[in-house]
Amino acid sequence: MAIVRKASRVCTMIAALAALPAWGQSSQPDLRAQDAQDTHTFLASHPDLRYRKLGKEAQARGRLEEARRFYRLGARHADKLSQAALAEMWWNGQGGDQDRALAYAWMDLAAERGTEFLLVLRERYWAALTPDEQTRAVQQGQALYAEFGDTVAQPRQERELRRGLLEVTGSRTGWVGGMRMLVRDDRGKRYVEPDVFYRDEYWQPDQYWHWQAQQLEAAGRTIGTGSVEVGIPTAVPGSQD
Repeated sequence: MAIVRKASRVCTMIAALAALPAWGQSSQPDLRAQDAQDTHTFLASHPDLRYRKLGKEAQARGRLEEARRFYRLGARHADKLSQAALAEMWWNGQGGDQDRALAYAWMDLAAERGTEFLLVLRERYWAALTPDEQTRAVQQGQALYAEFGDTVAQPRQERELRRGLLEVTGSRTGWVGGMRMLVRDDRGKRYVEPDVFYRDEYWQPDQYWHWQAQQLEAAGRTIGTGSVEVGIPTAVPGSQD
């Protein structure tokens, strides 16, 4: 019996991701934290957030090939939303070729930590693949996990955190009376509050990954599990293999 797919609409998760700031989103955003996290100094030490931000900016300008490249760099530093964004772009052929098997492999990687909304999206992808695509998805997924899985990507990100923390605290340059610190961002230089900038959840690996889990939960609430409709395979009555 032949298998066909229901027509699917363009996925909207990437658009929802583009609306999220680099640090995630909550019902009561911490404006002091957002001000610190959006600086060049902070993002230079957080390549996961920096490349996701650059990917979203490129995407918003319609530079989709560039967006893929940035999301892939974010994915190398264990950013699950960058991995999910890549999955969507491969699924829809945005910024390059369409490859649904590879899209599934990326979404499977994005759901590696068991995040509910990413697991839902992963299963919708799987249900829409043909048997041949499913076989290829499993094969491609093995290569992705070897380079982008948490066992290798999280240590890569942790090295950046440790290096960055040493650099920004080594000389204390820019401190003003212990109450403000001078940092750089795209608009030049400005002051942020050091007690916010140096929170352990932004720099200490164990606390950082806990904070990231909270950001994924917030993203799930913002995006929702019903935002992607890829269609379910259906059998054509009376058709032959």
